Amino acid sequence: MGSKTERFYKIELMIRHRGRVSFEDMLSELEVSRATLKRDLQFLRDRMGAPIIYDRGENAYRFADEGQAGDKHELPGLWFDQQELYALLMAHHLLSDLAPEGTLSRHMGPLLDRVHQLLGSAEVDAAELMRRVRIVGVAKRAVTSRCFEVVCAALLQRRRLQLQYFTRSRKARTVREVSPQRLIHYRHTWYLDAWCHESEALRRFALDAVEEAQTLERKARNLPLKRVEEEMDGGYGIFAGSKVSWAQLRFSADVAPWVSQEAWHPQQETEFDDTGALLMKLPYADATELVMDILRWGPDVEVLRPAALKQAVASRLAQACALYR
Repeated sequence: MGSKTERFYKIELMIRHRGRVSFEDMLSELEVSRATLKRDLQFLRDRMGAPIIYDRGENAYRFADEGQAGDKHELPGLWFDQQELYALLMAHHLLSDLAPEGTLSRHMGPLLDRVHQLLGSAEVDAAELMRRVRIVGVAKRAVTSRCFEVVCAALLQRRRLQLQYFTRSRKARTVREVSPQRLIHYRHTWYLDAWCHESEALRRFALDAVEEAQTLERKARNLPLKRVEEEMDGGYGIFAGSKVSWAQLRFSADVAPWVSQEAWHPQQETEFDDTGALLMKLPYADATELVMDILRWGPDVEVLRPAALKQAVASRLAQACALYR
């Protein structure tokens, strides 16, 4: 009969509805071997805490202390086989790299303990799996778990936040009252798009620059997500702006196969020319991050237009070369 999960539910339902079920009846309805049914009953008792006992007088299986333990025991709403449990552990391992340190482990601890309990002797394999999967976060900027949790809660509860924010470019600290709109994970750190009630405009805040975050009782101002996307997503990377320009880049044939697989911007357009070089066209509002990504490809990329972007890249290259003369 179907999967192990289906059998577990079937066994529980048979005993719950009928009170007592013989081993032979279960064999007949489940269409499994005697050894498999014995293993299933053992698993339900030992791993899932099902109060299933064998009544010799009735020659049948029933719940112990009927009317008490049997009524209280319920199978969890979600069941997983061994492969799915490994997948769940892997998902937690990957997500832990996104969330601030300790956040997921603290809140998902009971669930993870249950997963390891279900794996039983396979737990050693699970630990080996974690050791053999390595996640490297390059240039990761740390966000405190408290800040992350406060911001997440305010976002979901639609309440305003008071932020003490350090603006690196001006080396200045300010206190802002904001209405959170959405969270963005970008290049190994978190950002908050929020309506700033001081400037009366949408602003993007790097969470690693938030020194203190406090949830306020006032309701957040809700903006249509479409407006947030239109105002904040038009530019390149994390830099927003209303005035968008279009960059045209040419990557050499040597690196074109790799660059063609990269997503620089959702609206990018690419095509190969007759020489095998890759032509890319994409929008940007602020050239800062785009210039950094262009410099990453060194002599294998050329800015075709606009002139202002060509000059910005040339200037940065000249400044870099000056350091090595």
